[in-house]
Amino acid sequence: MTAPTIRSPAGEFWRRLRRRHTALAAGVVVLLIVLIAIFAPLLAPYDPAAADYDAVLQGPSLAHLAGTDSYGRDILSRIIWGGRISLTVGLVSAFAGGLVGTALGLISGWAGGWVDTALMRLCDVLFAFPGILLAIAVVALLGPGVANVVWAVAVFSVPVFARLVRGTTMALKEAQYVQAGRTIGVPGSKLMLYHILPGALPVVIVYMSLRIGSAILVGAALSFIGLGAQPPSPEWGAMLADGRAYLGVADHLTLFPGLAIFIVVLSFNVLGDGLRDALSQRLH
Repeated sequence: MTAPTIRSPAGEFWRRLRRRHTALAAGVVVLLIVLIAIFAPLLAPYDPAAADYDAVLQGPSLAHLAGTDSYGRDILSRIIWGGRISLTVGLVSAFAGGLVGTALGLISGWAGGWVDTALMRLCDVLFAFPGILLAIAVVALLGPGVANVVWAVAVFSVPVFARLVRGTTMALKEAQYVQAGRTIGVPGSKLMLYHILPGALPVVIVYMSLRIGSAILVGAALSFIGLGAQPPSPEWGAMLADGRAYLGVADHLTLFPGLAIFIVVLSFNVLGDGLRDALSQRLH
């Protein structure tokens, strides 16, 4: 009789993930987008800020694969460079919101009592505002700019992470191994960091991957209304704002930045769904 194969947690996760071909394809797309943003100086065919008034509003051609804008700037080069801005907004804001929200959720779920009540009422206040309106309010207070957009998007990400981690913490702190640790006098900080946090990480990782796409979308929306990246920054939302005046005349000005936003957000969402399924214990 053949002994059963014992897989490590990482091996089991990979076995489940590779069955989800759409998630793997989305992961490949995300990786390619990240690499393109990193190597933008080498891949962009033109300087994204260089104007060419002899090539204004040209459609896609061999010289300019995605056409040119109202200043003769190469749209493909601007999209490649703009990926750096959009990915920075998505990754940094999701990580910052996840870090703060995870810390608050751990403290709230572990401490309970008035600490839990106070932190959750704070989250309820933030939940009372739609995410985009809260982001607009934060940017309105701090002023326009990419850095302030990152903070604005991070702020409305915090309460969701806090709620998710709080629920996981409250469930895990009743587990026998945690109760045994408390009985023998293990400090609460060690129990949270070494026993409860690892159990909450799958939830955080899945939601963070989903949140990155939402953060990129909100960042583009803020730039579209003039509160995010400022001209002549090649940010995708700002490019959409510049191109809306030429709809029907030069549709490529909005088509290609819109496709870039669509592909990136869709890829992160599909990847997040795949990670959720691969990490979910209830489905297996």
